[in-house]
Amino acid sequence: MGYPAPPMSTRAESAQSKRRVIITGNGPVSGFGVGMEPLWKGLCAGESAIRPITSFDPSGFISTAAAMVTPEQLDIRTIVPKNYRKATKVMARDIEIAVAAAASAVHSARLTTRGTAEGVTPTIAPQRVGCHIGAGLIPADSDELASAMLSCRDAQGGFDPGEWGRTGMANLTPLWLLKYLPNMLACHVTIIHDCQGPSNTLTCAEASGGLSIGESMRVIRRGDADACLSGGAESKVNYMGLLRQTFAHRLAPVPTGADGCAAVRPFDDAAQGTVLGEGGGILITEAFESAHARGAHAIAELVGFAARQCSCIDTVGVDLCGADEDIACAIEAALHDGAVRADEIDAIVPFGSGIPNVDAAEAKALRAIFGDRTSTIPLITLAPQIGICGAGTSALSVSVAAQCLLMQQLPARLSTVSSAQLQVDAVARSSRHHALGTILVTTTGMGGQSVALVLRRMT
Repeated sequence: MGYPAPPMSTRAESAQSKRRVIITGNGPVSGFGVGMEPLWKGLCAGESAIRPITSFDPSGFISTAAAMVTPEQLDIRTIVPKNYRKATKVMARDIEIAVAAAASAVHSARLTTRGTAEGVTPTIAPQRVGCHIGAGLIPADSDELASAMLSCRDAQGGFDPGEWGRTGMANLTPLWLLKYLPNMLACHVTIIHDCQGPSNTLTCAEASGGLSIGESMRVIRRGDADACLSGGAESKVNYMGLLRQTFAHRLAPVPTGADGCAAVRPFDDAAQGTVLGEGGGILITEAFESAHARGAHAIAELVGFAARQCSCIDTVGVDLCGADEDIACAIEAALHDGAVRADEIDAIVPFGSGIPNVDAAEAKALRAIFGDRTSTIPLITLAPQIGICGAGTSALSVSVAAQCLLMQQLPARLSTVSSAQLQVDAVARSSRHHALGTILVTTTGMGGQSVALVLRRMT
């Protein structure tokens, strides 16, 4: 595929010339709650966070279920510092998830920042801490927007765009727009934790979180930062999220009262689509020498990263015809970047959405790289348990992969009955202990951006 792999001696020299990047903090947010403990417990127990949507009436949509983070699980005012609580008024749901995930990651890494305590010396100098967070297209709150639009009716009761320009917009709060800019996820996180190093926002759908982690890897490798808060977050559980995915023909039918988990069947011969969720993951990616100097616990090492863009013929339905070659090229390049052979991969966390054409392209790409081994490499499929969380999807995948390496365990798989046609190991089974040295994470976002990352166990 792509280009011939260089000799192992050359690959080893290339890997040794880079600063090693490890994960020292793991902060996922999912329908199971905030932090790794509830997520890992739910995944290994074979539970699902997919429930009937209650935050609005979804009855007009093909899918009426999603994996939601409840108010009891996430109260942003209890997470941010007291002197920052006023800012929560301009936090959309996506921002809240990112801020909560960052707080969890910082706690997991045992870091001291401006956001953890006032008047203390930070563990790492702020100028040496970066932040890269993937984000989605944040929709405006429907109730907030509707109340302003109601004041713009014409004589017939319809919407008057002229009146909207004259008076309607004035009915929105002055800082209204700041709730919905994608870069505000990283903005709030960097302000809270005083990250003064390189910062960026990537918006490439489900691949966004993984691409952001990859950017942090490169920033640390070249010496521009010693640590980064890296990942992605998004909530797809809203009118616009469901509408966009419906028009793209990506959702599985989940009538009112039906089991949403059972409807999501990754790589299944009879798969019909996916179910959405809200969540994401922020990781503390850190230079090995920085972590070693402060005595930090290493969760896993990030050794390989690559990305590729495929050409989508149909940008509405996103028909990924021929995308398997680009997915395979991303995987191959990530293996090369980490000086890792294909036969060293012990498990794979794929996108595994249950969307038939995307699953088919992904399975074909895996067969191109792993050949006959493809049917025996265990896949870690998360969608039936936490849904597809937009920009947070690939970050959650990396978060779970790191935990698998740490615990030497594969979580349970749900829903898939048969994957014989696609020739992959995705059928439902319970959690089990498994020797894991190296894990591949691969995600292809809506629009064709593919990301691949390789994680290795710390020994």
